[in-house]
Amino acid sequence: MEGVSRLIKVQFPYYLKSLPIPSTFGGFAKLSGNEWVQLVPFVVTTSVVVYLVISAILPSNSKPSKKADADWVNKTKQKEKDKVADIIQIEDLGEKTAFCRCWKSKTFPLCDGSHNQHNKETGDNVGPLVCKRANPSS
Repeated sequence: MEGVSRLIKVQFPYYLKSLPIPSTFGGFAKLSGNEWVQLVPFVVTTSVVVYLVISAILPSNSKPSKKADADWVNKTKQKEKDKVADIIQIEDLGEKTAFCRCWKSKTFPLCDGSHNQHNKETGDNVGPLVCKRANPSS
């Protein structure tokens, strides 16, 4: 701990005092090549620290990246959209309609049985959502 204390209290201030920092902006033009080489580590370190502090303080307004992710359920369907949503009129359902839940169907959002191959390959147990018209019981 004494070494760290000495580094911070003695060596760091000594290092800062030894830097060839001019007193005016015009003085930077008069620095020699060796003086610029002495300034490079300090300027790079200071720039990185300032960048990290500003990045931590300012909120990130960027959207999450759209890179492929192994955890994604939807790997291929309508990736240009923020959310995949389909509307089907209830009159178009017929007596029974199966909707895909594995995202592998070539007729998405309708099920084409692709989950069977998916289940064999992965050991998963996903199946379709089946909507049946209720029989009127009068």
